[in-house]
Amino acid sequence: MLLDALYPRRCPVCGDIVMPRGMLICPPCERRLSFVKPPLCMKCGKEIVIGETEYCPDCTRHRRSFSYGVSLLNYTEEAAGSMAAVKYKNKREYLDYFAGAAAERCGREVLRMGADCIVPVPIHSSRRKMRGFNQAELLAEKLGDKLGIPVCPEFLRRIKNTEPQKELGPSERLHNLEKAFEADAGCRGMNILLADDIYTTGSTIEACSRALKKAGAKNVYFFTVCIGQGR
Repeated sequence: MLLDALYPRRCPVCGDIVMPRGMLICPPCERRLSFVKPPLCMKCGKEIVIGETEYCPDCTRHRRSFSYGVSLLNYTEEAAGSMAAVKYKNKREYLDYFAGAAAERCGREVLRMGADCIVPVPIHSSRRKMRGFNQAELLAEKLGDKLGIPVCPEFLRRIKNTEPQKELGPSERLHNLEKAFEADAGCRGMNILLADDIYTTGSTIEACSRALKKAGAKNVYFFTVCIGQGR
């Protein structure tokens, strides 16, 4: 209580002090978030239109190395603003809410994957030095703690500092990430759950999955806070 009085919790959506005190998000702001709901693509977990095939257009066109994944939120303006604040304004405490909501809403599906460990999507050492942390690793630690799944960041390394992905198309993104990740042989035979903040075209998750499978991982799944509609 004293800590909350001295350093009041800020809402991950509006950025103001959370009301009522003691919560992790303002109830009206939580209602502004777009939680992912079925029907979903059976591969990436993206929302699809009722009556479409079992897969979204992206997963229909592109071969995936991962088994499947789940996400908490659609990548709306509110979600994008919150994720940007975590990464670029050091609002890492926002991840407390997102990890808790993920455990509550997606926990059953995540546990069904039977993951032996959670592996956060790594960032390059130069970016980590500049930012001071890896948001995916913090997310993985919080989610792992809530679901009782160990976190093994040592299983995946980013060895190439790539160009920003924002303005690239799906094939360009994947090409940009070629040989960017290297996996440790310690993951051999294991079921791996990748954790990251945002899934858009899936190129980052795909590149990580390929590296892990190459190193001998049995199955690769993923969880992300947000998922977009891709391109």
